Parts: sequence; C-alpha cells; structure tokens
Amino acid sequence: QVLRVESGGGLVQPGGSLRLSCRASGFRLEGWTIGWFRQAPGKAREGVSCLKAHVSRSYYAESVKGRFTISRDNAKDTMYLQMNDLQPDDTAVYFCAAAPGISACTNQLNDLYNYWGQGTQVTVSS
Repeated sequence: QVLRVESGGGLVQPGGSLRLSCRASGFRLEGWTIGWFRQAPGKAREGVSCLKAHVSRSYYAESVKGRFTISRDNAKDTMYLQMNDLQPDDTAVYFCAAAPGISACTNQLNDLYNYWGQGTQVTVSS
C-alpha cells in the first residue's frame, strides 16, 4: 500500500501553474482523507492543504489560499493539487499523504497521516 507521485513537479516561472497528481496503489482512496505537504530547503515540513473523506471539507495554509486547489478522483484513486500563480516561496519538495477516516484533516494541517508519497520537486524561478 503506497502513494505514488505520478506527475506534476518541475520548474516554472513566477506566475505559472502546475498540477501535482498522486495515485494510491494497493488500497482504494475513497474513504481516506488526503493531504499535501511541502518542505523547502532548511525548513520544516509544512501542511499545504487537506481534504476530508466523505464530507468534501478542505483546509489550506494561508500562504496558498486562493491559489492552490486540492481535489480527488476516487474512481482513479488519485489526488491532485492544482497550483496557480506560483511564487519563488512555493519552491519545495511536495508530498502527498493519506489517512483513513476524517480526523487527520483539520485547520492545523497536522502531518498525522499513514501513507506518504515519495515527494516531487517544484521550483519556481525566472
């Protein structure tokens, strides 16, 4: 049971967009809360967004509100992070994560998740 980052990382200019995708393997994503985290060089990992299972309630870090959108396609066991208007401060390794039930996703964006993807580099630079 793993999460695999399938696509999306790379180099983009400021103001550009990327979409990260992460697919569950070995378990069905439906019924699992999902989250995205990031870690910039020299900094601690921080929560970016999460989406509860079943109730479609989501939370975002203040720094990405209005620019990033978390979503899921349960039929494809895949989760997404659409990132628009990217800025240099968004440069980081991004991780997807999944946890059963709904309790892992709160406005605190804690990292209490069972499964983690391998991470993908997002670099925003001109």
